[in-house]
Amino acid sequence: MVKNCDSYESIRKWKEANVNEYAVDTFSLNQFHDLIMNRVFEAAISRLDIGNPPCDFCWFIAGSGGRLEQGFISDQDHGIIFDISSKENEKYFLELGKEISYGLYVVGYPYCKGKIMSSNPMWCKSIDGWLEQLYYWMEERSLESIRYLQIFYDARCLYGKGQFVRQLKAFIFEYQRQNPVLLKRFMENVMRIKNSIGPLGQIITIVYGKYQDCIDLKYSAFLPYVNAIRLLAIKEGLYVTSTLDRIEVLLQRNHYTEDLFSSKAHFQKLLDYRLFIVKGNSYEDTHFLNVRNIGKKDKKELKQILKDGKRLHQYVRGIIEKKIGG
Repeated sequence: MVKNCDSYESIRKWKEANVNEYAVDTFSLNQFHDLIMNRVFEAAISRLDIGNPPCDFCWFIAGSGGRLEQGFISDQDHGIIFDISSKENEKYFLELGKEISYGLYVVGYPYCKGKIMSSNPMWCKSIDGWLEQLYYWMEERSLESIRYLQIFYDARCLYGKGQFVRQLKAFIFEYQRQNPVLLKRFMENVMRIKNSIGPLGQIITIVYGKYQDCIDLKYSAFLPYVNAIRLLAIKEGLYVTSTLDRIEVLLQRNHYTEDLFSSKAHFQKLLDYRLFIVKGNSYEDTHFLNVRNIGKKDKKELKQILKDGKRLHQYVRGIIEKKIGG
C-alpha cells in the first residue's frame, strides 16, 4: 500500500502496478483514483514544507472525477475553497495548488488544457471569492461562464470540508430558483449534440487519420447523457454528482417518467464500454471506440444508446421549456 507523504514517483509506480486490480468496475476504479489523488495531496503538503493549512479548506475535483466516471486515464480538473480570505492565505493555497497540479502530472494525470486546476487563481479562492465568482458567471452571459458553472456543479470534495462545496452549490440553486432563465442558458449551451447516426441508420465514424473507423464516445455518447441529466439535477437542486446517482434520485421524483430507466442502463453500458473495450496509451485515446472491434450485438446496442442520448436531450428540452415558459 502506498503510504502518506511518499514521493510522487513512488505513488506513480504503485498506481501503475495496482490499477488493474481495481478496474473491475467504474466505481472501484474511481475509488482507486480518489486514493491516489489523496496521497498526492498529502505528499504535496509534505514536499512544500510550508506548514499546516492556515484555515479550513476543501480541495475538490470536478469533471469526470467529480462525477465518479474516470476511466483508466484521466486529466486534471480540481480547485480549492478556503475559509478565511487574506493575502497570506491566498498565497499559501495557490502555492499548494501549483504543487498539487505538478504532483498529479508526475503521477500520471495530464494537465488540464483548460487550466481547471488549483494552480489557477480562478479555481483557488476563499469562500467569499467563490461566491463573487459564481455570481459573476451566473450574471455574465457568455458560453464560457456557463461552461465554468457546469464544471463547478460537478465538483466533489476530496480532501477537507465538504460543506464548503455544498454551501456554494446552494448559492447556485437559490439563484436559479429566483432566476429560472439561468436554466435556459444552461440548456442552450448543452443542447447541441454531435450527429452520430447516419440517414441509413449507420454509426458515423471518423473516416481518416489516427482514429479512422472510430466513434468519439466522449462527444457522441457520454456528454449527451451527462449534460442532459446535469440540467435536470440543477433544476431539482441535487447535490449528488455522478450521472447514475442523479438519475436514481430523479427517478424517485414522481413527475419524471420512466424514460430515465433506459437512460440509466445505457449510461452504465457506456461506462462498461470504456472500461473493458476502449484501449489507448493517452487520455485522448480513451475517448475513441473502434466500431470494427465490436460484435454485431454490441454495435446494435451502441446504436440504441446513441439514439437514446438524442431522445433524452429532446425530453429534457421539453421539461425546461415548460418550466421557463417556452
